[in-house]
Amino acid sequence: MDLTPILPRQRSRQLALLLLAFGCACLLAPAASAAASASAAASASASAEEPRFTWPLHPRPQLVRGFDPPVTDYGPGHRGVDLAAADGQQTLSAGTGYVVFAGTIAGRGVVSIDHDGGLRTTYEPLVPQVAAGDQVYSGQVIGTVTAGHPECAVAVCLHWGVRRGLEYLDPLPLVRETTRLRLKPWDPG
Repeated sequence: MDLTPILPRQRSRQLALLLLAFGCACLLAPAASAAASASAAASASASAEEPRFTWPLHPRPQLVRGFDPPVTDYGPGHRGVDLAAADGQQTLSAGTGYVVFAGTIAGRGVVSIDHDGGLRTTYEPLVPQVAAGDQVYSGQVIGTVTAGHPECAVAVCLHWGVRRGLEYLDPLPLVRETTRLRLKPWDPG
């Protein structure tokens, strides 16, 4: 019995099946990779928006003006919150990070801090007490508030902003509220 014509056919079928499997894998891999990337981005986004910061002023400040995101990138809006303060009041870093800017912009003192998760907090107007490159910790003094925020409805306030990349976020949901724990009397008997 001559098997030579059968072997090339089997090899052709095996090669065709192999090419078909490889082609499907190539077509499905980008979709699976994109789905995995989207899932990772969504979970990173969710974890980045969990409460993680403390108030930049102590005691807890009064909110003077809330966050009002612009409809377009360069449209009107309020890209942060205004918090009532006293002239000379200490401004605290809302979280651990690295100072990326400490200086004057348009005549006002500004400090910007990069935090993990791609978040950047900005504080103004203030007299900076840190320098670019400094590592800061949550609650550490970074400057003192000064009068001069033109949109402030009270005598002195701190403008506090948060953004991730180019997207401005409302800082208030990111503030971790402290919980008071109280011990109750224990009666073992």
